[in-house]
Amino acid sequence: MTRIDLVTGGAGFIGSNLVHRLVQEGRSVRVLDNFSTGRQENLASILSDIELIEGDIREPSTLQRCTQGVDTVFHLAAIPSVPRSIEDPRQSNDNNISGTLNVLIAARDNRIRRLIFASSSSVYGDTPLLPKHENMTPALLSPYALNKLAGEHYCRLFSALYGLESVSLRYFNVFGPRQNPESEYAAVIPKFISAALQEVPPVIYGDGEQTRDFTFIENVVNANLLAARAARCSGEVLNIATGERISLNQLASHLANITGNRISPQYAKARIGDVRHSLADITLARSFLGYDPSVDLKTGLQKTLEWFQDTGEKQAAQL
Repeated sequence: MTRIDLVTGGAGFIGSNLVHRLVQEGRSVRVLDNFSTGRQENLASILSDIELIEGDIREPSTLQRCTQGVDTVFHLAAIPSVPRSIEDPRQSNDNNISGTLNVLIAARDNRIRRLIFASSSSVYGDTPLLPKHENMTPALLSPYALNKLAGEHYCRLFSALYGLESVSLRYFNVFGPRQNPESEYAAVIPKFISAALQEVPPVIYGDGEQTRDFTFIENVVNANLLAARAARCSGEVLNIATGERISLNQLASHLANITGNRISPQYAKARIGDVRHSLADITLARSFLGYDPSVDLKTGLQKTLEWFQDTGEKQAAQL
C-alpha cells in the first residue's frame, strides 16, 4: 500500500513549495488547507498530481480523515504573523495551539510514522546573545511566539508519551517564490521587491539597523525532507536558517542595486513584537539532519526577484 505525505497548509507559501518538491520526487501527496492565507493558484500546475482537501485543522473529524494512510505529516498550517497574533491572540491560539493539538491527536490515532512541525525563530524573542541556539531560554514577545513554543512542547510530549516521532524546525525569516506581498502582514522581502518593481519607496519599520537571518525557501524545503527521513532525531528542535545576517538597510540597498529602483526607503515607527537582531546557530541541524544551506542570500534574492518579474509579466498578459 502506498503511504501518503500529508501537508497541512499546503497551499501557503512554504507549504506549496514543499508540495511541488514532493510531487517532483514522485511522492503521493495529500494537501489540507482552508485557504484563509493559502492560495489554490500556488498549486495550479500540479492539481492533477495531488489530493487537495479544503478543510480546517480546528476540525478534529477532518484531521482524522486526512491522516488515514499517511506516513509523514508536514504540519505547516498556521496563522503566520506576529502582528496579527498581537491584534487577535484568540484566533492565533485557536489555529496554532488547538489546531496543532488536533493534528497531533489525529497523527497518534492513525499511527503516523513521523510529524514535522513548522516552528519559528520568534521563540527566541529579543535575547541579546548571538547566534541563537536551541538550548537558549525563550524570551517571547508575541502570542505567535508562544503558540510556536507550545507546539514544540506538544510535539515532544507526544513523542515521549505515544511514540509519535516528531521534529520541530525553527524557521528564520523564510523568503522566496510564491510569497504573497499583498497581505497587510507580508514579510519584508516580498514587500521590498514589490515596491521596487512598482518603483515606489520600500517601507522600513524602525531605523533599519535591525538584522535578520533570511533563509531561502529551497533551504527550508530541503530541511523538511531531511527531517522526514533522518534517523535518531525524534523529539528534536532544530534551527533552519542560513547562518548569516544582514540589516534591513543593507537589504534595501542590495535590492535597489539589482532592480535599478534607487528610491530611498520610507521609515515608519517600529512595530511591537519585532526583534532587534536575529542570527541562527545551525550546528544541530547539520549534526542531526546533514542540513547545509545550499542557496545563499544573494542567490536567493535574485531567484525571488526573477520569479516576481515573471509572475508580474504573466498576470499583465492575462489582463
